[in-house]
Formats: sequence, C-alpha cells, structure tokens
Amino acid sequence: MTIGATWLIDASGDAVDLAATFGRSMPVVLDIGCGMGESTLAQAAQAPDVGVIAIDVHTRGVATLMRKGHRDGLTNVRVVHGDAVTFIHERLQPESVAGARVYFPDPWPKARHRKRRLVQEEFVSLLTDRLAPGGFLHCATDDAAYAEQMLDVLGAEPRLQNPFEGYAPRSIPGAVDRPSTKYERRGEQLGHLVRDVWVTRRLSA
Repeated sequence: MTIGATWLIDASGDAVDLAATFGRSMPVVLDIGCGMGESTLAQAAQAPDVGVIAIDVHTRGVATLMRKGHRDGLTNVRVVHGDAVTFIHERLQPESVAGARVYFPDPWPKARHRKRRLVQEEFVSLLTDRLAPGGFLHCATDDAAYAEQMLDVLGAEPRLQNPFEGYAPRSIPGAVDRPSTKYERRGEQLGHLVRDVWVTRRLSA
C-alpha cells in the first residue's frame, strides 16, 4: 500500500468518519495551510494520541509532509490536498473536531487583496460550527494588520471566547507547543513581530 493510500483524504465528498480514518477514536485537530509540514509533524509527535488533518493546496508541501511523517513513523496524521473551505464544509460534521490551527496564512498585504484573506467572518463561522464545545482555534501571523483583523473577526463570533482578552502567549497552558518554523524565523530576521491569537468555542452557545 502506498503512503498516499493511507494518508490522503479527498477534499470533497460525503462526511468523513474520523475514527475510521485514523483507525481509532481520538480527538482530531485541523492544521489549515500546513505548508511543508514542519509544525504539523512536530506537534503530531508531541501529541501521538491526537489526530491531525493537515490541509494544503500545494503538492510539494503535501508530498514532503507525507514522506517525512512516514519516515518518522507517525500514525496520527492524515492529509487533504485541496481547498480547506471545501473540506470543512462538505466532509466535517458539526462539533466534530477538537481544534484548528492556522499558522502564518498568506497575509495578502495590499488593501485591495485583503478580501482574499482566509480569516474572515464567513470562514470563522463555518469553522466554529465544526468545533466541539471547548474546542480551540489557534492563529499566528507576523503581519501586524492581519493580526488585528484576526482579533476583530474572532472576537465578533459570539460562539467564541478569548481567555486572554487580546493576543495570546506563544505557549498556551495545557496545549501543545507551537514550534518555530523556517518561515517564522525568516520573518523574525526581518524584524517582524509574531502574534498569536487563541480562542475557544463556548461550552454553551
């Protein structure tokens, strides 16, 4: 059996059975825009009892992630090569995932392009619907304007709450650490300040 046959999940289709997908029942976290998979693999290794679904449209990154994950013997990672919004909308049932990570999404810095940013009201509403009560959403960016937008958009979703009432520390108590990646280190060398935003779905909303 090829690596892809085990690891890949179609972006479009009927609702996915997460327990069957991972071969066991476990909390599942989405890694949206996983890039080359550096943080995905590090966090999956930290928490082997948590399933991770990594999502990206770029073939090279998906292939690299699967190759390295297979080499490292990880069994708790699956990959979607395709559009995250399509997968979340079509294949995830309401309140089915324990969390989601959106690390360093494309900032679309030009004002006329900002409508293309991922973290917008419609996307956040959809993702919140798929979070189990108490589930988390962890975002990180080195673009100051996008960080402010994240705070505003996530703060406007009534089913979410921000325990930090602003930006979060890099290390969240009780959560898997967010590793430093090559992309983040490059941004820091350019003098960019990295900001984290952490919110959770209210237990009743």
